[in-house]
Amino acid sequence: MGRWHIEGYRGHPACRVVAIADPDAARLAEIGDKFDVPRRYESADEMLKNEKLDVVSVATPNKYHKPLTIAALKAGAHVLCEKPMAMNAREAREMLAAAKACGRRLMINFSYRFNEQSQALKREVESGVLGKVYFARTVWHRSRGIPGFGGWFGRKMLSGGGPLIDLGVHRLDLALWLMGYPKPVWVLANAYHHLGSSMARKAKKSFDVEDMAVGFIKFADGSALEIEASWASNRPEAEFMETRLFGTKGGLLQHNVDEGYRFEAELHLEKGGKVVRKTPRRAKATSAMYHFVDSIVNRKPHSATGEEGVTVMRLLDAIYASAKKGKPVKTA
Repeated sequence: MGRWHIEGYRGHPACRVVAIADPDAARLAEIGDKFDVPRRYESADEMLKNEKLDVVSVATPNKYHKPLTIAALKAGAHVLCEKPMAMNAREAREMLAAAKACGRRLMINFSYRFNEQSQALKREVESGVLGKVYFARTVWHRSRGIPGFGGWFGRKMLSGGGPLIDLGVHRLDLALWLMGYPKPVWVLANAYHHLGSSMARKAKKSFDVEDMAVGFIKFADGSALEIEASWASNRPEAEFMETRLFGTKGGLLQHNVDEGYRFEAELHLEKGGKVVRKTPRRAKATSAMYHFVDSIVNRKPHSATGEEGVTVMRLLDAIYASAKKGKPVKTA
């Protein structure tokens, strides 16, 4: 993901990528040469010691998000951390506390907010066209798509979990953001590993996380959200993503097209006693990296805050806890 961060930063006229760090020497050289990054380090600690950086991106396996983020904050940098924010809510809260203590910004790369369709839908929701949102469903399924099969994604000690914390985190944030981040009260969930474990045994690969998770979240205002995420499921689409909101005046849908990473959005509004589709007006969108830099340069609030990251981690923790216990759990 680091290379996507570099591309995002390079799009802002007030930003220069001056240093990168990666313990993989070959990858460090490849990316450094591709993007003409002047200074390269095989250790993040060495980079932070030798450079005076305004912004640091953390794009590593999930286990290292907390220590690297806190180190960068203490070095005086604002931090954009990849999703998920951390391995769990406790770590996320420590990261947020460090940002506040250091007087630095902390943003989480909830990148699915930062496209034209999502921005257009957010504008429509804020205009009141949906009325009160009372139910939502957010989904990311793959038929067969365990990332880096046998690598860190499938090892709980490095990732914290499977598709819920990897894919579901994106769709969860998107739905919560469109809903206005209501206060969660309790969660009921299940998690499964039938297909992934079978595939791992046959291939003699490491895999100790779920391959599918589903959850039902109840909020204090009476609204609810259903979330589904899988790396392996018996459905025909290679990638299936959608987020739906249902309101008292209308509904909305954002979904991927042709099983890929291009998206379309539509509103569902009543007209003449029937529900009709309407395409929202296009909205301007930038990358999360561009947005973060622009917010800092122009001293404006940024989106995808550390506080929202903590809320997402609390919900992920609750979903995993409910699945393990087999009963509803209150959000911590």
